[in-house]
Amino acid sequence: MSLAPHQLELLSPARTAEIGREAVLHGADAVYIGGPAFGARTNAENSVSDIAGLVEFAHRYGSRIMVTLNTILHDSELDAAQKLVQAYYDAGVDALIVQDMALLELDLPPIQLHASTQCDIRTVEKAKFLSQAGFSQIVLARELTLQQIAAMRAAVAPEIALEFFIHGALCVAFSGNCYISHAHSGRSANRGSCSQDCRLPYTLEDNQGRVVAFDKHLLSMKDNDQSANLRALVDAGIRSFKIEGRYKDMSYVKNITAHYRTLLDEILEERPELASASHGKCSFSFTPEPDKTFNRSATDYFVTGRKEDIGAFDAPTHVGLPLGTVTRLGPDWFEIDADEALANGDGLTWMNKRTVCGVQADVVKQVGAVWRVTPNQKIAELAGLKVGTRISRNRDHAWEQALLKKSADRRITVDMLFSETAQGFLLQLNDESGVRVAVEVAHEKTPAQNADSAGDALRANLCKLGTTIFAARDVGIVWSQPLFVPASLANQMRRDAIAQLEAARLKALPRWTRTPAVEPPVPYPEKSLSYLANVYNAAARRFYTKHGVELIAAAYESHEEDGEVSVMVTKHCLRFSFNLCPKQAKGVQGVQGQVKAEPMTLVNGDERMTLKFDCKPCEMHVVSKMKKHIFNSPPPSVVEIPLTFHKQRPDAAR
Repeated sequence: MSLAPHQLELLSPARTAEIGREAVLHGADAVYIGGPAFGARTNAENSVSDIAGLVEFAHRYGSRIMVTLNTILHDSELDAAQKLVQAYYDAGVDALIVQDMALLELDLPPIQLHASTQCDIRTVEKAKFLSQAGFSQIVLARELTLQQIAAMRAAVAPEIALEFFIHGALCVAFSGNCYISHAHSGRSANRGSCSQDCRLPYTLEDNQGRVVAFDKHLLSMKDNDQSANLRALVDAGIRSFKIEGRYKDMSYVKNITAHYRTLLDEILEERPELASASHGKCSFSFTPEPDKTFNRSATDYFVTGRKEDIGAFDAPTHVGLPLGTVTRLGPDWFEIDADEALANGDGLTWMNKRTVCGVQADVVKQVGAVWRVTPNQKIAELAGLKVGTRISRNRDHAWEQALLKKSADRRITVDMLFSETAQGFLLQLNDESGVRVAVEVAHEKTPAQNADSAGDALRANLCKLGTTIFAARDVGIVWSQPLFVPASLANQMRRDAIAQLEAARLKALPRWTRTPAVEPPVPYPEKSLSYLANVYNAAARRFYTKHGVELIAAAYESHEEDGEVSVMVTKHCLRFSFNLCPKQAKGVQGVQGQVKAEPMTLVNGDERMTLKFDCKPCEMHVVSKMKKHIFNSPPPSVVEIPLTFHKQRPDAAR
């Protein structure tokens, strides 16, 4: 089974199991987390036992736990990956997020498989194929428009859920199609070790060597924020709404999860035909504010069409929210005419030319109508700080301190019915998901001395659910007359019923099983695959051969591409960003026909990469060559053994 077509799932990241628990408490219907190996974030790893504990916690609320196993795998790693999958299944993990098609060829337990965004799902044909190949949920490319998403929804079977990133950092490349890191440093993004060359500053030159942009972060994107597009995404067919951030801290996950939980709950309130994918209502002790956690300012990317302002060219850092203006400089302090109160420990930023400068406010105090800030550096060392400088705050210390404490409560509503029986009393519980339990006790029945308050006293005892995950919604009492029910009896019946309800809820929780592949195997949309398909082992090759692919090149990481090739394919176009796109020139008098998509060059130190432009699909290719010492080194793997690839199917007779 998978998500039902009427269910909406908020999917949050977790660097650790502890963060995962907080994601659940702040409203996540599902959490994705990395295990001890083969996840595409090498510094966000967790033990299987820690994940098992998170599973147990999340399942109390009906929330799912997904584990990332989304690197490409070397042949030497397949056995270890297979054993790890079995361990995840035994731990109760609900689904794996995977990139390597080899996993569909291995003998795995019936754990649900989700196609990672690393699978580069940006065509209707690819989406339909993966939905028929054994995946229960597919993570669509971030670059898609609403119309493209709707077309995929129409082509894919309704029982296959579509997942889409709605918040967080954006990879400039089509996911899975970036090899700059491996080419220059040997660190493969497809194996979880990206060196983030896209966040470096570059100079852009045209085909005559003229500088178009100098020392800017030209491959750095703003952060994704689909807050305004959620209803449109629901209408287009998205059912799992994913927050990026397995490297992010606790405060980010709490804040962003609570933000989208609030927005999705508004939609669910408006549309009773839809439902949350898990159980319980959340309350927060803070007001979610996405702009207060790390971000590079916001873009909705391509969802509502191509835009010119998707890049964070000036600074790939968190500038923060505007705070005020410097009014005075002192020997060891400066004063700000601020719109909000400041606190010790606040992080303050300002722009000096093209650079973001920052300082921590060690001590702040209000002096009349302004705030005096004593920073943790000497005033003379703060480049660009002067009267009139506009100050932003990228760390609101008081707000962050509030998030370090208990900041959310999540309760599952339950209806209670207390009644008398021939031998005593019966307490029935019915939770919001329809799970029912009953506790019956034999007890003498004595009329209450104070008939007017007996019902209220009993209700008060039955509603004492503060240490549980439940909250009473309706408490009914059916008796022939007001009876005396000892508080100790009511409390014990409530405790026993709640324990039974928790056990019954877990028993009723479905085991998410894998969607079977269509038989006979459906053909892959293409007959040949280049290194961009990331085929890194013989099992993946078998998969594609079974689905009709005749020519299969080895993955870039196998070190068979020794010349200049596209080391990044991206929807981001620098010609477009600097108004040099031939399509932009169309219709402009005296310009049309003069602007051509000629190659350009990106320069960072000694690194020079050619930019080529494919105008028909509106894509940019970054072309470079693998460094010699990397090319001559063994392909990355846990156990280094030689790999043999065949671009044509080997003769079975040999």
